[in-house]
Amino acid sequence: MSKILTSHVGSLPRSQEVVDFIFAREHGKEYDTAAFDACMTAAVAETVKKQKDAGISIVSDGETSKISYATYVKDRYTGFDGDSPRNAPADLKKFPSFLKRLADDGGTPQYARPMCVGPVKSKGQGELEKDIANLKAAMAENGIERGFMNAASPGVISLFLQNDYYATRDEYLGALADAMREEYRTIVDAGLDVQLDCPDLALSRHMLFNDLTDEEFLKIAGAHVEALNHALDGIDPARVRVHICWGNYEGPHVCDIPMSKMFDTLMSTQASYLLFETSNPRHGHEWAVFRDRKADIPDDKILVPGVVDTTTNFVEHPDLVQERIERFVGIVGHDRVIAGSDCGFGTFAGFGAVDPDIAYAKLGALSAGAAQVK
Repeated sequence: MSKILTSHVGSLPRSQEVVDFIFAREHGKEYDTAAFDACMTAAVAETVKKQKDAGISIVSDGETSKISYATYVKDRYTGFDGDSPRNAPADLKKFPSFLKRLADDGGTPQYARPMCVGPVKSKGQGELEKDIANLKAAMAENGIERGFMNAASPGVISLFLQNDYYATRDEYLGALADAMREEYRTIVDAGLDVQLDCPDLALSRHMLFNDLTDEEFLKIAGAHVEALNHALDGIDPARVRVHICWGNYEGPHVCDIPMSKMFDTLMSTQASYLLFETSNPRHGHEWAVFRDRKADIPDDKILVPGVVDTTTNFVEHPDLVQERIERFVGIVGHDRVIAGSDCGFGTFAGFGAVDPDIAYAKLGALSAGAAQVK
């Protein structure tokens, strides 16, 4: 029997040098582009080495060059300008003193979220090709065969970069799907798996659509999946990962839509690998949804549950990680489970709740727990 493979959601802590370069670009300041590129190459090499040292089987570039997992598209596609309204999650609004504390403590990352104000078109794949080259070089240097690269889903782009140009949300989603198709294909054609980050399938319920009923929201989520699947048309699902989450922040999360309601939506994505949260206290019990709906999990789906959380500095005990993995092994079998993380450790450049060294300690605990599974 093969060992349990290990991976994570994608983003990892960035060095201060990387962050300084990214924000110089973000704020339109002058910087040395050759030095920027050299910094990103070196940083990705170090990030991949740290993943290898932590025992991670399927690695990423840590999203090193990106300002965030969703808003990076403003730098690579036309049609974005100005600023989008900020929507605090509904659970934080229920606890205004905590929301204020987060704001006062700098707990809310600051970065541009422009509106869509014109046709969304690719500026070319140059920046992506640099990211791919950096990751593949680092993988070769460290003797790692499997890697993945994150890409924003049409739905999550529509969540953070809101529409002020297309006649309807559906038209906007369609334009985003058409524009992003080449990015997804470029990643897969380079020999990497593509991971589509889709917090719009859960987080957006209590962030942008909290005035709807759950049933109304499920129709919205269905439209998002339809757009995503359209963009993935022609790509082998065995090369595709989809990540769903309720927001990578420490908070009450009392407004999260349950996995039981999102299960069918998740299963309808054209992706073999499904990444989801199961470690944080609000969703730790939801492994039972997969147990109870075992018959409804397609045979080609591989589950990648989060067996370490990404919002606290607790380092999970390997025995606990083992228990979490074994729950899913008992549902779909040993060969259809990969150990993952709840979310990313560097969702936004220069911002993260988990200390960088502790982030890698958590990945080490993830790998140690996976190695204990028989």
